[in-house]
Amino acid sequence: MKRFKYNIFAALFFGFILTGCFDDNNDVINPSTATEIGDFVWKGMNSYYLYKDDVSDLADDRFESQGGLTNYITGFTTPKTLFENLVFDRPTTDKFSWIVSDYQALEAVFAGVSKKNGMSFGFFADPDTNSNNAYGYVRYVLPSSNAANNGIVRGTIFNSVNGVEITYDSVTSQIDNGIISSLGNDVYTIGLATYDGLVVTPTSTTTELTKTVLTENPILQSSVLDVNSIKIGYLMYNSFTANYDDQLNAAFADFQANSVTELVLDFRYNPGGSVHSAITLSSLVTGQFTSQVFSTEQWNSKWQSYYEQHAPAQLINSFVSQTRNGQTLNSLNLTKVYVITTGRSASASELVINGLNPYIDVVQIGTATTGKFQASVTLYDSPNFSKTGANPGHKYAMQPLVLKSLNSVGFTDYFNGFTPGSTMELAEDFSNMDVLGNETEPLLALAIADITGSGKASLMIKKEKINSIRAIDFMNHPLESTMHIGE
Repeated sequence: MKRFKYNIFAALFFGFILTGCFDDNNDVINPSTATEIGDFVWKGMNSYYLYKDDVSDLADDRFESQGGLTNYITGFTTPKTLFENLVFDRPTTDKFSWIVSDYQALEAVFAGVSKKNGMSFGFFADPDTNSNNAYGYVRYVLPSSNAANNGIVRGTIFNSVNGVEITYDSVTSQIDNGIISSLGNDVYTIGLATYDGLVVTPTSTTTELTKTVLTENPILQSSVLDVNSIKIGYLMYNSFTANYDDQLNAAFADFQANSVTELVLDFRYNPGGSVHSAITLSSLVTGQFTSQVFSTEQWNSKWQSYYEQHAPAQLINSFVSQTRNGQTLNSLNLTKVYVITTGRSASASELVINGLNPYIDVVQIGTATTGKFQASVTLYDSPNFSKTGANPGHKYAMQPLVLKSLNSVGFTDYFNGFTPGSTMELAEDFSNMDVLGNETEPLLALAIADITGSGKASLMIKKEKINSIRAIDFMNHPLESTMHIGE
């Protein structure tokens, strides 16, 4: 039996994103190869899919012979259409399983390597006004990237792409008017604009942005704030990428050296990442719960029964005291942590919240998270679905959901995500975003006010009605809102 280790990634609006990054260029293939791929798709889903018991076509006795399975497979025009037929209750229950035609590109993304211009952005559109209230806004920019070199900063507003105006309809319609497809190109031009809270006004400035292969450090910011003699650690962490666990540990060494007693984790744009990294970060926040249960796993009935009978310990993930490379964790032993979230906070970000909740006080600030508690695994076309021995005739791979996570007291199925308490709920004002890490940045300021007891009213924070109709990020992972279990 194969045992997978974890890597969680989160994917909102994955349909367009996967199409852009992993085009189904292998769909036009010879019949024999198509049958091989289809056989791989069905058998992989039959073995590992979390919702296998809910899909009649995945029943173990669905086909009396290999010939029956082959006839079934040939009834589908592409591997993707076959795969989609086997997904349960899309998009309500399973929003996150997918198939790709190029697993090498997929693996690069999981390592934080992909083509980017360095600009993370979303769209704002207000249905209560008019199309003039639609624009693109920049969340953050990677240092030394093409966008940074072209003067793009957090809070930059643009109202056109390749000369096409952004409107309410253009960012909410299922029909692409050229904006969405243009943003998937390696080179495109944005038209800069201003917004006064009522009307978007274009400027005469346009900026051409070019994507290059970049490796993103998920630790965008790590700093120590001294407010009223209270040492507050601030970590802007944008993905759980296992390659950076040692750097994460180093950031906490700096927190230790500066005698940090309070901590703010900024997950507002973090779509997920490695489960092991989520456990590592949670263990860095605490440190007093080593070897205690952080989370448990629930697989489909076939695998759950196997693990319970033969390897029950493998269903348990515990707090750790070291990184995978053997470094001792620079844990803070905190009993409270502040976590900033938005609708883009998903998967491993939510796992940290859920895993820590039974042990310490987790104060959530911002808006509700995505609601992603399932994990997926990369399945390759090989006898045991690992990369070793993969079929050389194609590069298809699947990411089906294979398990869901529960915390130490059994809480899971948070389809609606985690929501801050009423006094801690605050949406970002996309027309006035401030600087990440500044004490005046509204979401961080709200955390500081609670930490210092200075009073939230004194911050003069106005809770604007923010309606982020569609948030698309072509700079981070092209896979947003999925849990991935890597080897």
